[in-house]
Amino acid sequence: MITPNFNKLSILIPAYNESESIIFILDKVLNVTLINNIEKEIIIVNDFSTDDTEEVILKYISTNKFPIRYFKHDYNQGKGAAIHTAIKYSTGDYLIIQDADLEYDPNEYNLLILPILNGFADVVYGSRFIGGNPHRILFFWHTIGNKFLTFLSNMFTNLNLTDMETCYKMFNTKLIQSITLIEKRFGIEPEITSKISKIKNIRIYEVGISYYGRTYQDGKKIGWKDGFRAIYCILKYNLFG
Repeated sequence: MITPNFNKLSILIPAYNESESIIFILDKVLNVTLINNIEKEIIIVNDFSTDDTEEVILKYISTNKFPIRYFKHDYNQGKGAAIHTAIKYSTGDYLIIQDADLEYDPNEYNLLILPILNGFADVVYGSRFIGGNPHRILFFWHTIGNKFLTFLSNMFTNLNLTDMETCYKMFNTKLIQSITLIEKRFGIEPEITSKISKIKNIRIYEVGISYYGRTYQDGKKIGWKDGFRAIYCILKYNLFG
């Protein structure tokens, strides 16, 4: 089995009004030691935040020796659009999406890296619904909604994912850069899943991860409208290409 070329991981951080949490997540990312001496590339895309997110990021960059690449949008476009921008500028062999809040733990990057390093996977999803890692107990209907969207997506892609909507998705960078992504908000999750499922001989793995969920009072942004958009995207990208 051939070990893939994996020397650098690009960590993509879309940020919108995350001034209170962005420093903490950056500290966590910087403190992670990746296995096999894999380097880190941090790319932040500020999606036209209306709070002082930019000031906080720039101050952090100026006082930290680790090079952080920073981009910003001239107007608010959505999480998906911020991910598009970050993917475009990624130079790592593989990349992972990291929300700017504190719901996902960067210390678990290595869990997703292992199936790739071992030569089994091209894509790895981190599932919040499998494994024995900590999970904050929150909204029943939100969980049901996530599982329904995953079920619906699996029906069309013929995959057996447990968490299609997870933030933690690790891709071969050249592979994901070769795919044209359209969705600018949370519809990017089912769009990506649909499009990678159509790649011949693609090897998709899933590993259990922790989940430290936020309430809407804590700043959670996804809502019921995004759920309906996800259903639309599942149908659109699986039935109509």
